[in-house]
Amino acid sequence: MAEHCKLAAAMVLAESEERSYVVKVDGYSRIKGLLKNGEFAISTPFSVGGHNWSVEYYPNGYPEDCSDFISLYLFHEAADAGDVKAKFTVSVLDKNGEPVPSYSRTSDPVTFSKEVSYCGYDDFIKKADLEASAHLRDHCFTIRFDVTVIKDIHGEEKSVPPSDLHRHFGDMLKNKDAADLTFKVGGQEFSAHRCVLAARSPVFKALLLGAMEESSSSTIEIHDMEPDVFESLLHFIYTDSAPVLQMAREKSEPCVDVVMAGHLLVAADRYNIARLRVILEEKLCSHIDSNMVATSLALAEQHGFHRLKEACFQFLSSPPNLEAMMASDGYEHLKSSCPSVLKELIARIIPAEWKAAKDIIMAI
Repeated sequence: MAEHCKLAAAMVLAESEERSYVVKVDGYSRIKGLLKNGEFAISTPFSVGGHNWSVEYYPNGYPEDCSDFISLYLFHEAADAGDVKAKFTVSVLDKNGEPVPSYSRTSDPVTFSKEVSYCGYDDFIKKADLEASAHLRDHCFTIRFDVTVIKDIHGEEKSVPPSDLHRHFGDMLKNKDAADLTFKVGGQEFSAHRCVLAARSPVFKALLLGAMEESSSSTIEIHDMEPDVFESLLHFIYTDSAPVLQMAREKSEPCVDVVMAGHLLVAADRYNIARLRVILEEKLCSHIDSNMVATSLALAEQHGFHRLKEACFQFLSSPPNLEAMMASDGYEHLKSSCPSVLKELIARIIPAEWKAAKDIIMAI
């Protein structure tokens, strides 16, 4: 079962834009044994400067080439808030609660948004170094995040306007200016530009500029995809943004956006649009509830979305959440399409001392 870090917060300065949050990792060895490379524990949210934040802790690193390290990320919940510029310092604390200079890192100012929702360090600290230090005591150590939200100061020095390249490309897509390609998707037609798609997706590049039959055709049919999903995919390719990221926030609102995000995630994976895949997977990880978790888990298992799968497992480690998931509409589909992931989930939930029971379940 994935572990949640225990957190305690403390204000550092009187200003509302700067605060510290302390993450105490209990059971270091046990968590390291439970979570593989790329798997993480996420903290409960905390607030700084009117924005919600959380901490992702990877005991065996992320990505794959950082398996010897502990990786840490600061995650910004941007679904109900605008962009925010912030910087942060993350430090291992000594036995007196003071930052250890050799194990402290400070970020440059980062603009967090709906598209860029997290920032941190893949190689924050080597596991071997921490384990050999005096800062790991009784399988516990403590990390502090000092988060500062930076006010936007308007003045004469702010004379250069922000980039509007995305708007010009979006207008080119909308107006079909010089379009040389037509896609037929589910009975609808979409005009596009061969060079733009090839520049943004290696799959489209091979399809449109390589030796494949489609490279000489001006009309291409796309199968197994809904028109609105393909339209959103094109929108991101041209503008680097996706309207589907505006998730429903109230329980009374339908979960259409979450379902749409799942379909778009599959499309991003299909055409190897890496940034969109990361954005959508992170967004779905932060919008898991009992109604949609079975659907999200099936999606993660079928398409290899590792971070989403781990987030679903963490959510389902709570018995009430597990029971609610089993009563949801998506449970039967999950049970029939991905029985192996249910066995894995059950084996994760069973206490570690019941190893024989886990072995039996995984062998069924």
